[in-house]
Amino acid sequence: MNDLPRLPVDASHDKVIAALDEYGAVIIENLLPADLLAELNNIIDPLIDSASMTTEINELVDMFFGERVRHITGLAGKSTRFADELMCHPLFMALCDHILLPSCASYQLNLAHLMDRGPGSEQQMIHRDQEVWVHYCSQRAASDDGPLNDIQVASMIALVDFTKENGATCVVPGSHKWDYQREAKESELAYAEMSAGSAVIYRGSTLHAGGGNTTADTWRRGLHMSYCLGWFRTEENNVLTVPPAKAKLLSKRAQELLGYGIHDAINDAGGYLGAVNMRHPTALLNEDQL
Repeated sequence: MNDLPRLPVDASHDKVIAALDEYGAVIIENLLPADLLAELNNIIDPLIDSASMTTEINELVDMFFGERVRHITGLAGKSTRFADELMCHPLFMALCDHILLPSCASYQLNLAHLMDRGPGSEQQMIHRDQEVWVHYCSQRAASDDGPLNDIQVASMIALVDFTKENGATCVVPGSHKWDYQREAKESELAYAEMSAGSAVIYRGSTLHAGGGNTTADTWRRGLHMSYCLGWFRTEENNVLTVPPAKAKLLSKRAQELLGYGIHDAINDAGGYLGAVNMRHPTALLNEDQL
């Protein structure tokens, strides 16, 4: 079994970036302070029993996530601390600056999606998260035999202890450097076993999967949070998930990440995307005009 690099939450951003560049994934221990971990679990506790085990999007999507998986989405609209402290965490911003900014003028939150993998849930198919933009990725793969550029930064944040037995995320270290068509072998998997409050952060081009839960009665509660290029359509419609009445309570940086900003590529000889009445939505939001 391969091992994933582990770094403390106070490690320098350069060390985390170096680990991501080398291995494609890194475990950050104790990313969440104890009080924020407790607050997120307290918010989720009354919601989880009624949480859906289907997506109501497409049966293939349900097959992808697997049976016995409870879903809660839109965390930024359920906790201002999540939005302002975790979504805008300086470490995630530094990683997005390094990985995403070479391909865009600004990046955005892709989604914040809690997945609670129940006993008996099977391991997901091995995949790359950025393949959700399949038309972009397939065209790039057809024109280039080497690895794809990263268009996403993703993470799985443990809200309970993650073990191999209860479904810890499995990752294929180094797969971000592989040719697009290469498939992973079982022997190449590493399991992100970590304590509650820790996170595994990985590149959009890194192969991984939700692990199988072989326990009899333990649910594996984890929060998937990812960022993507600012000119992509996001998986979660964050402006509707966090409507103006809620978004106006958040910091400007959180508002921008949720899609209330403009992707301004004018200085790069490009254009702008996302304006409202030729103005920045964040300005209108804070003037109560949205």
